[in-house]
Amino acid sequence: MHEGELPLDDGVAARLIAREFPELRELPRNRVRSTGTVNTIIRVGDELVARFALLGATAAELTAEAAAMAEMAAACPFPAPRPIGVGSASEEFPSAWSLHTWLDGETAHHDRHAGSESLARDLATLVDSLREVPVRGRIFDGRGRGGDLADHDEWMTECFARSGRLLDVPTATALWTRLRALPRAGADVMSDRDLTPFNLLVTECDGESRLTGVLDSGSFGPADPALDLVAAWHLLDAPARQTLRAAVGADDLEWRRGAAWAFQQAMGLGWYYETSNPPMAALGLSTMHRLLADEELAALTG
Repeated sequence: MHEGELPLDDGVAARLIAREFPELRELPRNRVRSTGTVNTIIRVGDELVARFALLGATAAELTAEAAAMAEMAAACPFPAPRPIGVGSASEEFPSAWSLHTWLDGETAHHDRHAGSESLARDLATLVDSLREVPVRGRIFDGRGRGGDLADHDEWMTECFARSGRLLDVPTATALWTRLRALPRAGADVMSDRDLTPFNLLVTECDGESRLTGVLDSGSFGPADPALDLVAAWHLLDAPARQTLRAAVGADDLEWRRGAAWAFQQAMGLGWYYETSNPPMAALGLSTMHRLLADEELAALTG
């Protein structure tokens, strides 16, 4: 999916796991096929999973990620992975890697639960609970989404240039021009920072979609309070989005900035993963279509 990915065969993974965690030597290991874009994932026994960064990571980076995961797991009202340890780089795999607890379940789909009011309420519970975690003087670290929308203009320009065959680029460009100028909606709060369908476990219970787990929580940290509202646009149709909006009490500015972050994330998925990861590309295009079809957002551009 990315230039410069680190290869990892199953034999190397087995040796790395046995070297760093000898007590796990005899457990079965199975490669997990997923839509993830960051790690090669190896399940270890029934309860653990090893993640090997596709583009490499340092021990310090993964140690910080583990601390974020532990903090989120302690605060999250739904099950979330907990860190077990960090493996060191070696000649066979020149990157640190990590070991976490495994969560069973099926990941969400961008259109399978679109009308679910129960899922909308669960997502609101998640967002509210994470926002209540004390920031303790921390601020946005400048990585990825969650700071200044206008910082992403160069990337968005490239995305617009590459997406002409996929969506209405003139309309998208006009909407981004309005969204990028929206002022901050408030001080940083604690945020998952990546509430996409592939990081959410959902089950069907009595005909309702319910949130049962949150994956890939290593980016948990302070960010724009609107950032986690991306989940509304990635997962829900217009009525269900309004249920989530009302439940978190988002005013017009916060709601529109949440749409802006969803736009920034989705706009790059369609063309970038068109051939290498079609489910991720489909998510991006689905979210963009929701954004471009929304009447409130359309009114911003006249």
